[in-house]
Amino acid sequence: MRDFPSCFSESGVQVADSSSSSSSSSNSRKASQNLVTCVYQSQFQGNSCFITLTWSKNLMGQGVSIGIQSSTHQYLCKVDIKPWIFTRRKGLRSFEVDSTVIDTYWDFSSAKFGSGPEPLEGFYLAVAFDQVLVLVLGDLQKEVYKKIDPRSPVASSNTVFIAKREHIFGKDYLYDAKAQFCDKGQIHDIAIECVSVKANDPSLIIRVDSKAVMQVKRLRWKFRGNHTILVDGLPVEVYWDVHSWFFGNVMGNAAVFLFQTSCHSAEKLQNSQSIISSNPSVFSWSGAQRFGKSHSDGQGFSLILYAWRNE
Repeated sequence: MRDFPSCFSESGVQVADSSSSSSSSSNSRKASQNLVTCVYQSQFQGNSCFITLTWSKNLMGQGVSIGIQSSTHQYLCKVDIKPWIFTRRKGLRSFEVDSTVIDTYWDFSSAKFGSGPEPLEGFYLAVAFDQVLVLVLGDLQKEVYKKIDPRSPVASSNTVFIAKREHIFGKDYLYDAKAQFCDKGQIHDIAIECVSVKANDPSLIIRVDSKAVMQVKRLRWKFRGNHTILVDGLPVEVYWDVHSWFFGNVMGNAAVFLFQTSCHSAEKLQNSQSIISSNPSVFSWSGAQRFGKSHSDGQGFSLILYAWRNE
């Protein structure tokens, strides 16, 4: 097992606010609730670009921020989904960059949501470059084609889902999430549990589809580390940092788990996490560029989970 004590430092994932005060930790935790960030790699003017969707949920409703970033340009579109009946939940926004028209289409008027911020069904969300669809999400995709020229090509097959960041919450150190580790692959249930077989001797157990795939004993001593598991026949590198569970303010700091396909080194881990920055709407282009290169070399998909304890 390879240790990586610095992988979740400021140069990698920022686990919590740098302030040691409980109030700032609490604010950081509250700001992270019901926030999911997804990153897709596509093509823009012949070059790689990145489309970032940040789904959010609060007392005022739900929403999504759509960020599109290339080496030279950045575009951000925000869509609010309010709970009241007269809210306009469908629309189109356009933006022109160097004679290229970027269109974002959405319809959440019949969307159904679960406990998280992402819609489950009854919606569509699409992004098009010069009437070429590069990203289409949702189960109402046929409605998208009515919005554009039916003769227009579809390039969404060239767009790849490369990274996801999610904040999960649980009681008694038990957390649940879902993951799809390869394009068009099976969606798996992931369970993360910290159990105390003996007093002051907790163990970490990770299950995929209810099957235990790894266990870390003496977790207080091995609070950071990594291990390789197999999912769908693919090697998935699992990194964990649970230092805050035992040595920090467990109500204010989150443990971090990263599941990454085709990960070969902690250096690549840092590059992949650079795109999931502390800014929930956009990410660093330099980090995205490095990740895009490593992804083309077989880096694969990254899932970052921040595990918080419910108060």
